[in-house]
Amino acid sequence: MTVDAAALLPDPLLRGFRERAAVHDRENTFPRDDLEDLRELGYLRLLVPRELGGIGASLLEASRIQRRLAGAAPATALAMNMHLVITGAALHAHRLGAEGADPLLEHALAGRLLAFGISEPGNEAMLFDSQTVARSDGQGGYLLEGTKIFTSLAPVWDRLVVHGRIPGDDVDLPLVLGSIERTDAVETLEDWDTHGMRATQSRTTRLHGARLAPEDVIDRTPVGPNTDPFVVGIFGSFELLLASVYTGLAERAVELGTQIASRRRSATRGIVLAEDPDVRRRLAGAAIALDGSVLQIEKLVADLDALGTGTDTGGPGTVDHGTRWFLQLSGVKHRATEAAIGAVDQVLRASGGAHFSRTSELERLSRDVRAGLYHPSDDESVHGSYARALLGEIGAERGE
Repeated sequence: MTVDAAALLPDPLLRGFRERAAVHDRENTFPRDDLEDLRELGYLRLLVPRELGGIGASLLEASRIQRRLAGAAPATALAMNMHLVITGAALHAHRLGAEGADPLLEHALAGRLLAFGISEPGNEAMLFDSQTVARSDGQGGYLLEGTKIFTSLAPVWDRLVVHGRIPGDDVDLPLVLGSIERTDAVETLEDWDTHGMRATQSRTTRLHGARLAPEDVIDRTPVGPNTDPFVVGIFGSFELLLASVYTGLAERAVELGTQIASRRRSATRGIVLAEDPDVRRRLAGAAIALDGSVLQIEKLVADLDALGTGTDTGGPGTVDHGTRWFLQLSGVKHRATEAAIGAVDQVLRASGGAHFSRTSELERLSRDVRAGLYHPSDDESVHGSYARALLGEIGAERGE
């Protein structure tokens, strides 16, 4: 049974989300009403397998659903992405027989909202290393000290997935990943006041000896990129669902641009702007770029679904990208977000000065889309990774 995006998120519901999005952007508040509506729809159980009691959507279906939600309320979609990244990673690990992430699916099934605490100040390695210190508590768990940034869902999460590094040079698997509950040892700052994506409320989180209980440890991994199922699941779900959100946002911008061009008239030329060749070319270029993004996203999401389900990848359809998985995932996210920014800018240029006003939905979309610049993998990281794949490390031939 498939999960259809339009059936799960009907137009009347999305109109309400769109109306509230403007209010939350203006007031810099979290969209609690959106969250409750999505809870009632079973959104938190979207990626929990049907045999465990969930909705049983594939990552491909989740990507399409997130594109649709982003067209109405981009910040709501981006915030909910964090829960879906965690459950998507747990689903991927579950499919491959790695049981450490199964409790996350149980949390989601019980209606607990999962958030993502991986980003840290100055930590360019992101998922593959951590500045947070994870000291043994002597009982099989860890006490975490560190700072996490861009913690979406900050006011409302029930469990926070974090990572930390076990001190010592002789530790074989120094990175530990797990989920923690909200306690007095977890401090959430009220520091989210941004250019765009304001309703995500992705605040800074400080861990002051927050306890990661033994039963909540998901995995331990080496430093650096690795093929651990949960790590691959996080990276893949994160990059592809981000790309989906920004593409859905930009698709809405093109829809608005088309409406504006069809009703806006040139007083001097006596034509609607839909007949202006420059406007036509700008909107067409935006649509062409987004069509390419959708095709790339859906191909790679299907490949990741197939990797988890064990589908035969020998034919012309799905592909196991082997050592190039991280390159492909980061590359699609980069291309899709850059295409989304470019598409929204083209729509703005085609739509006139009225949409420089804060009363315009298009103005809000133009700010929200720019958050894509800052999500991993960013422009510098992607180009650096591709350069290493093509040319090796700098200084390698000199023996440095």
